[in-house]
Amino acid sequence: MQARIRKLVVEVDETRIEGGKPVVPPTRRALAMAVIENPYAGRYVEKLDDLVAIGEELGGLLGAKCVEALGIEPGAAQSYGKAAIVGEAGELEHAAAILHPKLGAPLRKAVEKGAALVPSAKKRGGLGTAIDVPLGHKDAAFVRSHFDAMEARVPDAPRPAEIVVAVVVTDSGRPHPRIGGLTVAEIKGEDGLR
Repeated sequence: MQARIRKLVVEVDETRIEGGKPVVPPTRRALAMAVIENPYAGRYVEKLDDLVAIGEELGGLLGAKCVEALGIEPGAAQSYGKAAIVGEAGELEHAAAILHPKLGAPLRKAVEKGAALVPSAKKRGGLGTAIDVPLGHKDAAFVRSHFDAMEARVPDAPRPAEIVVAVVVTDSGRPHPRIGGLTVAEIKGEDGLR
């Protein structure tokens, strides 16, 4: 099943000054969201295969939209994350079906590699509900400078039978990171952790 997308929203957040100190180059985070029809809204279904397929479709679409919005080559992406908000006629498991089984592989392709797990969040809500999309380095989960989040929100979604699916991709970590830990230069990218 192909996603029935009512709306696509793409935003770029660019931080130029943090703590009174210039950020050079600025840190940038791109958020891409799809507002989709929930094919299982209002009824219990044992197999959620249509949402799994939709997740695979949206992983590639939203990941590519983020990379394009940042104006970078896919390999220059550094962090990623995913989230979903299910309208009141849906279940949290509907968000899980989109986010977990197959969304990750096409997202990783959109950002070249992606050895680390894609951080995720899900919740139920109504129009204008916000969710924080958790972020981590795409190749090494232990890189503390890339632990972050970006708020995702669509003012007129989700309607009861909709799901908002969000992906965030960054071109850097937090501005002025200084809490230690594994650095980007030390990444081996072999096990998704270091």
